[in-house]
Amino acid sequence: MMKQYAVNKLAKLAGVSVRTLHYYDQIGLLTPSVRTSAGYRVYGEAELLRLQQILFYRELDVELKDIASILDDPGFDLIHALEGHRQMLLSKKDRIETLVATVEKTISHLKNNVNMNVEDLYAGLPKEQAAAWRREAQEKWPGQVAHAEKQLLEMDKDSYQQLQEGFKANWEKLASLSHLDPASQQVQQEIDLHYRYILQFWGKTGNQAEAYNGLGDLLATDERYMQVNGLANPAFGSFMQQAIRVYVAQQLK
Repeated sequence: MMKQYAVNKLAKLAGVSVRTLHYYDQIGLLTPSVRTSAGYRVYGEAELLRLQQILFYRELDVELKDIASILDDPGFDLIHALEGHRQMLLSKKDRIETLVATVEKTISHLKNNVNMNVEDLYAGLPKEQAAAWRREAQEKWPGQVAHAEKQLLEMDKDSYQQLQEGFKANWEKLASLSHLDPASQQVQQEIDLHYRYILQFWGKTGNQAEAYNGLGDLLATDERYMQVNGLANPAFGSFMQQAIRVYVAQQLK
């Protein structure tokens, strides 16, 4: 026996209002299979399937008049239409999942108060010293400093801390290897890691070979940058300068 649905039941089943079904009937988009003598609308399986198609097309923002033309076309193929709906809905699902992930990331960012500020980048240094170093760096390397601060300020505090800890461990490892030949494989492997850490601060801008060589010279000549365990170590600074020059000559030229 063919199933039949009163207008209230169909509205509940489809998740639309009774008023919507009345309107669809009024414009000839979805007419009931039976209209009783008392004026009640009754719908069958065919109307149920047609309503499904209407709702699919509405989900895709197709206008009602265009939906009527599509469904009333003699060449309309229900299975082909359903396959098309499935593909479009899957594509829409992918876009929505991407948006949801973005929103969740933003919510987490705001809830956890993970915004960095410039002071966070120089934590651990006396305020006046940090300000002086920043001014000096901006004068010497304006492009790299601007890029580095932009990159780092976009990090959450946990990621920034991990970067700091990794860079510190790499520096300590290089200090422990400073008795070796700067050109040795072991040293050069660690220098490669050092260079990749530096790129996270600088970004891939400008002449990297010249800039990295310049950093090596700075490590050998400025006591503030050659420190190991808080103390200036000229021998280590010279070792880093030589190791960086080898790396640049072999990898960046």
